[in-house]
Amino acid sequence: MIEKDITITNKKGLHARAATKLAKTAMAFNASLEIHCNGKTADGKSVMSILLLAATIGTSTRLISEGEDENQMMEAMVNLFHDKFGEEI
Repeated sequence: MIEKDITITNKKGLHARAATKLAKTAMAFNASLEIHCNGKTADGKSVMSILLLAATIGTSTRLISEGEDENQMMEAMVNLFHDKFGEEI
């Protein structure tokens, strides 16, 4: 199990497009992904679950990946967050 704290830095937070990109990326891996923020927990492979977090810019999140390819998944997640979900150039 790998845990990583990361802050949302894209302007719109985890809105529909970002949540979809996050879930699709997570689904490429066998490991599970949990996202914790605002006192809630979301399944990182479920767009609806991610949207219910209501995570905006500046929100601190904890990502938890667990499974056979957890290292690769966490690396992909961190890159996605740091790249601001490809929304800001």
